[in-house]
Amino acid sequence: MTGIEARQAFLDYLLRERRASPLTVEAYGTDLAGFLGFLTHHLGEEPDLTALAALAQADIRAWLASLSNDGAVNATRARHLSAVRSFYRYLARRHGMDNPAVKLVATPRSRRPLPRALPPEQARAVTEEIAELSDTAGMQARDTALFTLLYGCGLRIAEALALNVRDAPLPGGDGALRVVGKGSKERIVPVLPVVRAAIGAWLALHPQRVPDAPLFLGMRGKRLDAAVAQRTLREYRRLNGLPEHATPHALRHSFATHLLAGGADLRSIQDLLGHASLSTTQRYTAVDEAQLMAVWRTSHPKG
Repeated sequence: MTGIEARQAFLDYLLRERRASPLTVEAYGTDLAGFLGFLTHHLGEEPDLTALAALAQADIRAWLASLSNDGAVNATRARHLSAVRSFYRYLARRHGMDNPAVKLVATPRSRRPLPRALPPEQARAVTEEIAELSDTAGMQARDTALFTLLYGCGLRIAEALALNVRDAPLPGGDGALRVVGKGSKERIVPVLPVVRAAIGAWLALHPQRVPDAPLFLGMRGKRLDAAVAQRTLREYRRLNGLPEHATPHALRHSFATHLLAGGADLRSIQDLLGHASLSTTQRYTAVDEAQLMAVWRTSHPKG
């Protein structure tokens, strides 16, 4: 069986047995056609199953290098390699052809995008103006409290919505909030007076002021769904011309970025965000540097 015949058999398998969508099958077909085309040139002839079984790691790396030379970024190369690995798994099951080289080649790692924060004035505007989208005093107070908490404490949306009434940082309290983050890890986050005031205003209108009740409620009296909060901010950014990355999580990025710009050290920001690794927090230094360079380019007299 030639490589081209094996490719067609694999695509038929995806379409008929795996019920993959036509677009998925087309994408796999394109990626594999490119792989087989490279091998034809690389090996000097069209590969068959024997040739595919004999490929070494160096051959796979040469193919990935050729993709890079053609301008493919790491994410694209990783997708192509995933398609080839799926193809080889099929060949192993249906034709008993196992080649460990494909599994041993490292997947190209995509560079994580930099956190995208909002400018301070936009982040503050969200907390001050988000209530205008709601019709009732209760929902206005709730939304103000929620988004002020996200920006003022750097919480993930899931962390904020998991809070109960007993967890609420109240005016006149000790100024700290116990948060349960990823991996059930607890951290203590200081709470600004403006955040405590917003929470207090919401609790004054909260219809279920008992310790075990959710701090943030939806219209039906259940714990507020993250999708509702995301939709609220999506509507706000549409009406106010904010960028597409203005999401609840962007307020967490804004919290960290603005702290760093104000002189906070990375270790403290790591603790406040609940990052397990300092390397995750260090991404914000790149944001700060990028913003500094942007200011320099627009402000320097020789820019």
